[in-house]
Amino acid sequence: MTAPVVLVSGAGGGIGAATVMRFAAAGWRIVAVDLDLAALERLESAAVIARLPGDIRSADACRSLVERAVAAAGRLDALVNAAGVWREGPVEHCSEADFDAVVDVNLKGTFFLCSATIPHLKATQGAIVNISSDAGHQGNLGAAAYCASKGGVTIFTKALALELASHGVRANVVSPGDVDTPMLRFQAERYGGGDPQGYLAGLLAKYPQGARARFIRPEEIAELVFYLCSPSAAVITGADLAIDQGYSAGK
Repeated sequence: MTAPVVLVSGAGGGIGAATVMRFAAAGWRIVAVDLDLAALERLESAAVIARLPGDIRSADACRSLVERAVAAAGRLDALVNAAGVWREGPVEHCSEADFDAVVDVNLKGTFFLCSATIPHLKATQGAIVNISSDAGHQGNLGAAAYCASKGGVTIFTKALALELASHGVRANVVSPGDVDTPMLRFQAERYGGGDPQGYLAGLLAKYPQGARARFIRPEEIAELVFYLCSPSAAVITGADLAIDQGYSAGK
């Protein structure tokens, strides 16, 4: 039997790279997509059958990436949208360039990669997992553009699940809290006011575990993503699954 194929966007980043390795461990073949070719080349797995550098901020680019993926793999059984960017600051000072960067990568790219893969996933009765955030559930102070993008990802995925259910294709969203990734370190360095460790400590302080709180590991997100693409999750679609140490449960 031919091994199933997953396309992972943002495959060079923290969650994306961990997702690649989790699917590889299960015998899947992986098409890895990222804007950063050097990051793709650091993925050390023979299961990666194609490394496709590409910018997902246009519909045409998304269609081209999916066409190249299918040409390389012959099929698609799952799509994981893990590409994401962060910008922070008051709305009144948010530039159009920063807004576009966040929305185009986080929401537009997710939308059009889903769109381009749907015909192929219908053929295999496959699955989609989109990575959202706790910021897609509730407002995060100073991150309105990011919240807008991730809120869009969350509700888009629910609508998509309804649209695809009769075709046997599932769509779910995973909403992490703060994950120990390069993006988190970028946040701390760029927006930490010269005190990245203080910035990180402030993030941990919001979790109900108190002194026991820690940053989520990318591998923990990847485990849930893999499960949602597996036959064991055949009855799960339209779900928004938080993996945030209880942060979104309430106060």
